[in-house]
Amino acid sequence: MAEPVIGIIGGSGLYEMEGITHLREERVMTPFGDPSDAYILGRLDGHTVAFLARHGRGHRLLPSELNFRANVYGFKVLGVQWIISASAVGSMREEIRPSDIVIPDQFFDRTRARTSTFFGDGVVAHVSFADPVCPDLSDLLYGAGRDLGARMHKGGTYLCMEGPQFSTRAESRIYRSWGVDVIGMTNLQEAKLSREAEMCYATMALVTDYDVWHEAEGDVTVEKVIAILHKNVATAKRIVRSVIHKIRPGRSCGCASALKDAIITAPQAIPEATKKKLWPIVGKYLGP
Repeated sequence: MAEPVIGIIGGSGLYEMEGITHLREERVMTPFGDPSDAYILGRLDGHTVAFLARHGRGHRLLPSELNFRANVYGFKVLGVQWIISASAVGSMREEIRPSDIVIPDQFFDRTRARTSTFFGDGVVAHVSFADPVCPDLSDLLYGAGRDLGARMHKGGTYLCMEGPQFSTRAESRIYRSWGVDVIGMTNLQEAKLSREAEMCYATMALVTDYDVWHEAEGDVTVEKVIAILHKNVATAKRIVRSVIHKIRPGRSCGCASALKDAIITAPQAIPEATKKKLWPIVGKYLGP
């Protein structure tokens, strides 16, 4: 069985992965437009990886400007089976402190009008999203972090807000009353699209602040976020390097067959142009 290609999405502060050798840049053209940047392909500790800076090198793209479909589609055509995501978040719970790392297992959507499906244009599919991240990959990330001595939290709800502004105090108080655990601006659409593309996806939510709800802490600012982020990013890179050694060919989770029985449209009714566009994702279900 072929060695899996492991995708890495770097968020705020994680713009590159040191140690990638035999590297090349790959600019992938997709039917959905351009990804955030070129993919960095190479070998990391002997394993094949594809790295993408979510916001582009130099942090050029707002969360609302990200072309999530192009980013995930690009990973798919490069042969990626597993996507490890890292992103900065605020904590909505006292016990989740700045510098901690959360491995969320649920999402709550507070974004507006972001495209989060590959389907449409004559083809309808409904994938299961009750459990939105890969349990196997999440376990690996959590275990690696614990082994490295990081303060880890397994499970929890990631509220995905639109941004780019941080929360108002009223919003922050209401989100806490809903029982969410962390708040960020990017991961939900990645998780939805990765599920449709049958790739395993899990995220490391790198806690940088307490949003604006905590009376004993100052308001969240970019300066404070960056100061904490440098420590978190170094830990996240160590976790990634540990996890890639534990990923093996073959997948026993449901991510690899998420589209099975999910495509509702009769194959003969799907426009040829749509079939061609989505072939890397749906080809195995639509036949030759």
